[in-house]
Amino acid sequence: MSATVNKVLLVDDDEALRSAVAQGLMLRGFDVSAFDNASAALKALSRDFGGVVVSDVRMPGMDGLALFERIQTIDPDIPVLLITGHGDVAMAVAALQDGAYDFVSKPFPMERLTAALSRALEKRGLVLDNRRLELAAQAVGGSPLLGDTPVIRRLRATVAQLADAEVDVLVQGETGVGKNLVAQALHRGGTRRARPMITVNCAALPEAVFESELFGAVSGAGGGRPGIGRIERADRGVLFLDEIDGLSPTMQAKLLRVVEAREIWPLGASEPRHLDLRIIAASQVDLAEAVRNGTFRADLYYRLNVVTLVVPPLRERREDVALLFGQFLAAAAARLRRPVPRLAAADRDHLLNHDWPGNVRELAHYAERLALGLSSAHGEEFRSVSGGLAEKTMRYEAMIIRETLAACGGDARRAMAILETPRKTFYDKLRRHGIEIDRYRSPKRPAHG
Repeated sequence: MSATVNKVLLVDDDEALRSAVAQGLMLRGFDVSAFDNASAALKALSRDFGGVVVSDVRMPGMDGLALFERIQTIDPDIPVLLITGHGDVAMAVAALQDGAYDFVSKPFPMERLTAALSRALEKRGLVLDNRRLELAAQAVGGSPLLGDTPVIRRLRATVAQLADAEVDVLVQGETGVGKNLVAQALHRGGTRRARPMITVNCAALPEAVFESELFGAVSGAGGGRPGIGRIERADRGVLFLDEIDGLSPTMQAKLLRVVEAREIWPLGASEPRHLDLRIIAASQVDLAEAVRNGTFRADLYYRLNVVTLVVPPLRERREDVALLFGQFLAAAAARLRRPVPRLAAADRDHLLNHDWPGNVRELAHYAERLALGLSSAHGEEFRSVSGGLAEKTMRYEAMIIRETLAACGGDARRAMAILETPRKTFYDKLRRHGIEIDRYRSPKRPAHG
């Protein structure tokens, strides 16, 4: 998000008052630039000015009201505070109706001015942040891997370099970081872009139907019309094995031949079928560590591990949060046929301070809620709850569970681990709060392209 908005542009022709006010504001932590006339002050202003203007009303040449009108033409959202004498209050009130932020009457306590400045600076910060989000929402790039931090730029460059290379790729990263986006970018930028990328969610595939779903089957006695499996649908295209770390040892052994020999043996077939495949696999865990722990086959790992790409978690690229959020918010608003909402202070604080354990997926869900008009910054729902301690506690518990499920994409095991809650207790709480876990799971991809 934006840097701290803390600038004060002070305009007053009274040297003694200007000096005293400037010194008092600087002692209180404000970044002050002082001018003795309005024309000089205007040269320091632009639409991107990150601060507030404080101006005396009565000055020779261009007075404070004329200065306010000129500032309106530069950017009507720059807050202007007017310093008035006793006889200027009526003019200041009229200026408020025209859009001036506030006024203070001489003599004024410094606390009155600093309180007004703090509020005005917060408002200016929100305006600039919303503008940055709107610009981010309009950003168009050839890659779905959005971001401007060095780590994501390097990843984009590597993906572009590998896209045309006919090599298998292993993509590793935490849940929700966008491993599927890396696979999409490799597919779209490669020579196989005209052919489908078939996705297999390995963790969601029951072992009982593993072979028939992936390898297909010959149906009917004596051989009938073959049932084509998902792997064969990827022939001359790309096979994306998502969450490959979720395969059981038995399924790993059966998949090894596909990766090693590029052939499948459908159930009931008398001979194998040779395929032209590029394989992209994705894992939430470090497969090298899984090999050391004995939970993943070494031979399968080394076959897949021609090139490994690591997708960084959002906490390691926090400067990209605003750009990503702007994209997600604009997309959600367009899909829902609603205007892009303005960002409130509580939502901005949440974007800045939240750790985003669910990574890009959690951020996208958060943008979706805001597009629906449901501000879900931590504590908002809790503060609005009426009733006694028991009711407040119940509502707060339900809010935390929902937030965790959203962050985990509906992954119950991960949510239980984050909440440090036993399985029975977790599901008891879901029933008690009427939480449907399926609502937080990503929709299943179609089995064929």
